[in-house]
Amino acid sequence: MQQSIPLVDRPADAVLFRLPGRAITAAEFAADARQLADTLPGAPYAANLCTGRYAFAVGFAAALLRGQVSLLTNDRSPDRLRDLLARFPGAIALADGADTGPLPGVTVPPPGNERARIPGIPADRLAALVFTSGSTGAPLVHAKRWGALAERNRDGGVAFGMDAAQPATIVGTVPPQHMYGFETTVLLPMHAACSAWCGPAFYPADIRAALAAVPEDRLLVTTPLQLRALLSDATELPALARIISATAPLDNAMAEAAERQWSTIVSEIFGATEVGSIASRRTTDGAEWTPYAQIRLRARDGELLVEAPGADDHALDDFVELLPDGRFRLLGRRSDVVKMGGRRASLAGLNRELAAVDGVEDGVFVPPDADDHRAAARMTAFVVAPGAAAPAILAALRGRIDPVFLPRRIVHVDRLPRNELGKLPASALQALREAP
Repeated sequence: MQQSIPLVDRPADAVLFRLPGRAITAAEFAADARQLADTLPGAPYAANLCTGRYAFAVGFAAALLRGQVSLLTNDRSPDRLRDLLARFPGAIALADGADTGPLPGVTVPPPGNERARIPGIPADRLAALVFTSGSTGAPLVHAKRWGALAERNRDGGVAFGMDAAQPATIVGTVPPQHMYGFETTVLLPMHAACSAWCGPAFYPADIRAALAAVPEDRLLVTTPLQLRALLSDATELPALARIISATAPLDNAMAEAAERQWSTIVSEIFGATEVGSIASRRTTDGAEWTPYAQIRLRARDGELLVEAPGADDHALDDFVELLPDGRFRLLGRRSDVVKMGGRRASLAGLNRELAAVDGVEDGVFVPPDADDHRAAARMTAFVVAPGAAAPAILAALRGRIDPVFLPRRIVHVDRLPRNELGKLPASALQALREAP
């Protein structure tokens, strides 16, 4: 008999989502999803372009009930939408005001006042195709089945100590189309004792207002880039039970500063679009990661496989040191290694050293173009550092990194072309490299 997993594994009266001035229960969410599902046209795919977190959640759930596969991408440009229609014929778009371009659009209605029985969904139903951010090249697509999504988020609730006796409230600054935001701010409330804020929460003032609008225990789900902005702004925040960060490694000094400023705990999630969230750690406790309860890491033929219920085994794109107690340390991404002068270094590690230089607000190392085979080819560093001259930055780097990786040029820019997750897409780095 085919396994069925509830759309929402919470009591009918549990609060799942919080809008300004209104809380949405599990039964109300199920009713909104069913109402939309009954009106959706027959289509194999639904591109979820909703910018509002609740509209996104309802759209995803309605497509799931209808048997449609959600397409999740952060890129809403006309070229991207035309590409989606070409790759996924018959796709429609779910929107809450966004332009759907060439895709037939369906508007997700505002929340209603009905309640409905919570339905079950076949565990092996293909629920979503999630696109990577493109930070290492052209965006790739990864299939997600309902059972695997549900199990990862049950594990996430356990990892972060979520308790039905004191449900947590999540304020997320990351978009729901990204795997990290999808899991923590849309799926997690369906499977763990928490609710998610669905109002504005991007700029420091919005984040402060959002946290003030929700009950304790409050969890802030964010990125290193946005955490840096909060610290730089010296933003005073309501009591926080925990800050959770992902999308890029979090500097230990920044985690310590956040814990001091807001008297909280700073944790990180390790995962990737390919496998979802699989481990967590408290940043200030050290470099070791603890896998989620149902995750197993296994070596095979020089690769490290992730084994998880409901999902195919998947090889990590990271070099990992497995520890005897089941935890692991990250040694760097395979795609992150740069070779120069017969030596290797991690780009992420070089970028951390650059960001640690006094006066550097943001920065990135860019390797020579792959077609540049000159032995003398060297790195370039792009920096946002209005108060630090290039010679001073170079002098500081000499004491931090191998000389062969010292940049030949240090280029000052007003800002780096980061996306809303703080990532630098490969296309943006190429544009920096080619700029005069």
